[in-house]
Amino acid sequence: MPKKLFYSSLVAALGGLLFGFDTAVISGAEQDIKIVFDLDGFWHGFTNSIALIGTIVGAVVSGRLGDYFGRRKSLIILALFYFVSAIGSAMAGSWYFFLFYRFIGGLAVGVSSVIGPMYISEISPARYRGRLVAMFQFNVVFGILVAFLSNYLINGLIENQPWRWMLGVEALPAIIFFALLFTIPKSPRWLVKKNRSAEAKVVLESLMEDDAGHLLTDIETSLAKDRAGLKERLFSGKFNFPILLAFLLATFNQFSGINAIMYYAPRIFAMTGMGKETALLQVVIIGLTNMVFTLLAMSIIDRFGRKYLMKIGSIGMIFFLGMTAKTFYFQDFEGYATLVYLMGFIAFFAFSQGAVIWVFLSEIFPNSVRAQGQALGSLTHWFWAALLTWVFPVVAELNNGGAYAFTFFTVAMVLQLIFVIRVMPETKGKSLEELEKIISKSTKPV
Repeated sequence: MPKKLFYSSLVAALGGLLFGFDTAVISGAEQDIKIVFDLDGFWHGFTNSIALIGTIVGAVVSGRLGDYFGRRKSLIILALFYFVSAIGSAMAGSWYFFLFYRFIGGLAVGVSSVIGPMYISEISPARYRGRLVAMFQFNVVFGILVAFLSNYLINGLIENQPWRWMLGVEALPAIIFFALLFTIPKSPRWLVKKNRSAEAKVVLESLMEDDAGHLLTDIETSLAKDRAGLKERLFSGKFNFPILLAFLLATFNQFSGINAIMYYAPRIFAMTGMGKETALLQVVIIGLTNMVFTLLAMSIIDRFGRKYLMKIGSIGMIFFLGMTAKTFYFQDFEGYATLVYLMGFIAFFAFSQGAVIWVFLSEIFPNSVRAQGQALGSLTHWFWAALLTWVFPVVAELNNGGAYAFTFFTVAMVLQLIFVIRVMPETKGKSLEELEKIISKSTKPV
């Protein structure tokens, strides 16, 4: 693999680290925030979900932002948003200011979830694309682990308002990300879209081992209508199948309960009778499991394909979510059963949905509507994430609410398995231009 290709993908994927850190760091702070701002269950859920509401807005504007400013410049802008959000959230003196700065961070996450994988997919040859885009997801889960570990350490070291430090430390990686982005090239496919083919060829030659000229010709052909001023519309009816795929995959991603579990993992463990410090330590174990199995998925996603990983993962998630629901239903919290079941769920999620979603969304839409299509998938993902994060504290306060929540997640994964088997196509080993010819004209799995 060319060094510049790997380096450029790695830098872009650092946006995933901030994405993961920003979404997970609230788990260690949410109970203190509830007390500091005197929030009931409804407004507590709203406060925790405000960043996710920001991601919805970020996902909506990400397509136009990425097309107008370009992929790299958009990443530079969102790096600044991450920094402002971290400092502002840590120093917020009122609930309203806290909401504002968390919302700013959510905007960055929403744009990052679209532009980061898009940039990597657009600079990557087909044979490397799966593992390179999955590197974005690895950085997401690594960011989650760093957030969990940071929360645990800060909670033990700082007595006075540790939650402010938990949120504020994100400023450091945000500045590093900002500086590194100036060292990577612009997306060659975006350059072609802007009628800058000569620059695109230079970039392709620096990134590819293969014939850059041949790939440039394929890109120009796929974008011919766009360059002629004939803009493709995502909802023209021509792209119904990839729209369906994006909507369902993103919906099932959140109906697995992953964000609710990541946001409220300490609360979930506390519901089983654990103290705060023990709960935070258990969450670190969850984050480590997430990272290990994401690495495993990255190593085989281009060999076995996206659909294979999704089948195995769906079966595993059904079992472990079902066992967790059973544990809450019977209130049987002896030993480490809950930790083992949640570790099992996280392992199979990371191996499947976690590794596949951003790769798949970056592949299934044609060059002409990729930004719009990926924004739609991300919007769907974050809409459900915000809703579930808002509702979970309310459900958790119900009598045996944990059983209701995990039963819902289990049933959703049964439906996901049916979707994977009956509908989801395989995309491994094909260039983005080849996939455009296949998927855009499909009305059934390929």
